Amino acid sequence: MPKSRISTLSFGGASSIALLFALSFGMSGAAMAQAAAPVEGDGDQIIVTGSYTTNEKLGSATGLGLTILETPQSVTVMTEQRMLDQAIRTLSDVMNNAAGVSAKALDSSRNGFSARGFDIDTYQVDGVPVQWDQGFSAGESNLDVAIYDQVEIVRGATGLLTGVGNPSASVNLTRKHADSDHLTASITASASRWNNYMVMGDISSPLTANGAVRGRLVAKYEDGDSFIDRLSNRKLVLYGAIDADLTDTTKLSLGASYQDHDPSGTQWGGLPSWYADGSRTDFKRSKSIGADWTSWPAKNSTLFANLTQEIGDRWQLRVYGNYTSNKSDMRLLYLYGQPDKVTGEGMGAFAARYDARREQIDLGVRLNGSYSLLGRDHELMLGATYARQDLDFFSYDASNVASVGNFLTWDGSYAEPTWGARSQVVDLATKQWGYFASTRLHLADSLKLILGGRLNSWDRTGLYYGTETDFGIRNKFTPYAGLLYDVAPGHTVYVSYTDIFQPQEKRDADGKFLDPVSGSTYEAGLKSSFLGGRLITALSVFHIQQDNYGVEDGNIIVPGTINEQAYRAVSGAKSTGFEIEANGEILPGWSVSGNYTQFRAKDPDGNRLNSLYAQKLLRLFTSYKSGSMTVGGGVNWEGLSYTDTTNPVTGAAERLKVKPYALVNLMGRYEVMKGLSAQVNVENLFDKKYYSQIGFYDQHAFGEPRNVTLTVRYQY
Repeated sequence: MPKSRISTLSFGGASSIALLFALSFGMSGAAMAQAAAPVEGDGDQIIVTGSYTTNEKLGSATGLGLTILETPQSVTVMTEQRMLDQAIRTLSDVMNNAAGVSAKALDSSRNGFSARGFDIDTYQVDGVPVQWDQGFSAGESNLDVAIYDQVEIVRGATGLLTGVGNPSASVNLTRKHADSDHLTASITASASRWNNYMVMGDISSPLTANGAVRGRLVAKYEDGDSFIDRLSNRKLVLYGAIDADLTDTTKLSLGASYQDHDPSGTQWGGLPSWYADGSRTDFKRSKSIGADWTSWPAKNSTLFANLTQEIGDRWQLRVYGNYTSNKSDMRLLYLYGQPDKVTGEGMGAFAARYDARREQIDLGVRLNGSYSLLGRDHELMLGATYARQDLDFFSYDASNVASVGNFLTWDGSYAEPTWGARSQVVDLATKQWGYFASTRLHLADSLKLILGGRLNSWDRTGLYYGTETDFGIRNKFTPYAGLLYDVAPGHTVYVSYTDIFQPQEKRDADGKFLDPVSGSTYEAGLKSSFLGGRLITALSVFHIQQDNYGVEDGNIIVPGTINEQAYRAVSGAKSTGFEIEANGEILPGWSVSGNYTQFRAKDPDGNRLNSLYAQKLLRLFTSYKSGSMTVGGGVNWEGLSYTDTTNPVTGAAERLKVKPYALVNLMGRYEVMKGLSAQVNVENLFDKKYYSQIGFYDQHAFGEPRNVTLTVRYQY
């Protein structure tokens, strides 16, 4: 099949972006001429449902319960309707379609996410911060979204609520709750390429006659193969929640979730990038480095409780607790080297078995309300959190064979080693606790000032690969400030300063730990609401600076140690760019979600930062519903990403590149009868061959070929 011009789109200038947005959004003069509707608070608030945006009050940025327009940061909400239309199933699917986020499949079980040039390492569930570590991943990046109503992504520094992390973005997953006062249920079944099948049920019902106690259950099962040889997946998801109105002013929510992801033929790492003669390899997309016995399973369990108490007419107290357990028993095979072009010889192998166990408990309390000052009402949030994570990582001795033979014809035949003694290599306890507050001051009818801060402490102790670890920081202050001005009804300009920090265990020439790496975001923008709140647009510019970067201090050794390298702090990385975004309905039945991001991020030496991820991103999806038929489609485009490295054969400097590419997706849904619908999704319509990543350990992986999914859904 000849390549389509669409499948290799390259967007270079602002004029191309402007033209694309104009065509896609179809902003007719008549539509734009309609009065932009302000989004009022409380009783006058307009809630948009069944679309690609929301005017609900969100707590993932400031804790004050503000709408997207009222928040002085870039905020995107991946709504339930959007996830249904695009057949989005996992967190990695969300991130691959989210505004301003670049996602890379590092191997078949791990995904990396980045925003504005920095890795995303801060997450929330129902507004509760959780800690994930990609290096000891237990399936978090492949969490199923079946149990979530929506996913909120706040870009920039988010230290006010999340504590430590990078100035990239915070991802908040909002759980489904039992909020229906009558019986509702849905059952969904789907089938797609490579023998993939899925069935899911979701039921919500009152548990008492008066509806004061309600329950919800979600169950999902998936089974299937992959476009990658020998790789298959099985997944079970279970979720239950009880929401109870204990009194008119007291509400209790309890729940539990469980995900068992059981793959086989798992890949650990990627394909070799060079042949033995130093030339670049060119494998089929189905080529695998996984053996029949390799597996990276993950079992994720969560228990949660949330108690909300109304105090008078103005205040609300929330007390919450969250317990998470992640387990994985990994049997992995890593291939390295450069195969001969003719014989396929030259690839070495390293087999490994690991056990990962991570438990985390999060406790918190928040008080939200309003107060009067100087003749005006203002909002206030006070909170405190405590989190503890215990990570245990075990390794097994193994007898390894040096070679896999002819890699060109290799079919995964590599005997599983006899696993020997088990030893603990990581035993870490990480604690974080903080006290935070924010307030929104109504300086005038159209002028609001948001101020906040967090006093945060963080420490880590224990064993890390033979080294005793004990470092952290106490009472680090993180400020937050934002100013918003309503230039016209439904149009708000804002400026903001947000902050975050990341502790580091590097020490200086005097033996003192370096101060945390600090990340600050300066942002300004315009947010607008059109068509009665059904369409929300945003334009923002940002500048991020990350300081106290630790770099090697010559050949100095830390005093009192044998060979610990000393470091010194330098001015760090910088990222500057802009984002354009629009989400919602532009005409009745016509929904759009479109955004473009462009930035430049450089490390302390002036080199491109985090070049594995693209610095230009476009995400566009639109759907139109007429009667019983809904049709839609979109394009995901990424600019250049690369890794600068050295050719292991020739010794010459070489750049491994992912050239700009576009993936085109289509969908169609037909409502057969009331409550029953059939949907078809086509991903990578033009079957574009592209790298999902290249450069992670100088290896590469391919993205998924064209896929077609048929989904049948019945809703009662």
